[in-house]
Amino acid sequence: MHLWLVLMKAYRTLERHARRSIEPLGLGPSDFAILELLLHRGQQPVSAIGRRVDLTSGAITSAVDRLEAQGLVVRTADAEDRRTRFVSLTPKGTARIREVFGIHKRAIEAATRGLATAERETLINLIKKLGRAAEEQLARDDEE
Repeated sequence: MHLWLVLMKAYRTLERHARRSIEPLGLGPSDFAILELLLHRGQQPVSAIGRRVDLTSGAITSAVDRLEAQGLVVRTADAEDRRTRFVSLTPKGTARIREVFGIHKRAIEAATRGLATAERETLINLIKKLGRAAEEQLARDDEE
């Protein structure tokens, strides 16, 4: 229980840093998450974006509509499956997310300076291990 409380408190504080780094630049967390995903992963199906950034189908549709209206993303149909729509960054969207991501990255780096590089790597590995174990437990629970 103590581990859970410590993780949640740290997460909330880091999330406040993240929000402060992007909101003054005119992006909300979900818009930022979508643009960042497209920047680092390239064109994605709408459904995959929703799963990766943890948005419902209605929320992802609204977010993509909003980003498309701003000229930051474009939707295209899949040539093989007309039901599937892909989302990709426009040149304007690429420029915008690169600018915002750079500012965000510097803010998060500043927020995590309390750990040495080796400590960060250790923490990353431990949190990944914890997440994998939790996922395995969820899968076992779902089987029962």
